[in-house]
Amino acid sequence: MSDGDWPHDPDGEEGSEGMRKYGHAVIAKKIDEEEDFPVETAAFVEDYGDDPVRIDHETVVSVADVFEHVEGTEFETFPEFHRAVGRAMREAGYWPYELA
Repeated sequence: MSDGDWPHDPDGEEGSEGMRKYGHAVIAKKIDEEEDFPVETAAFVEDYGDDPVRIDHETVVSVADVFEHVEGTEFETFPEFHRAVGRAMREAGYWPYELA
């Protein structure tokens, strides 16, 4: 998907809040921890799959690209969802930094 195909500019206010939100944070902000659980993976991708996720200053992928690597069909809690997305991003090479 090219930058011109995104439903909104990944660097615009709707996309990454003026480039202040990258990667995992962009996905996490789509969930209301108090109201949205349990979250079904398929429904989340249906709602947000086309949204852009800026990985670093050069790389933008879609939510659907990230979720191709997420294991699990439903998440009961935000921490469970957050950990699964983080694992998927690291496994897919969408994590721009390494933990020591």
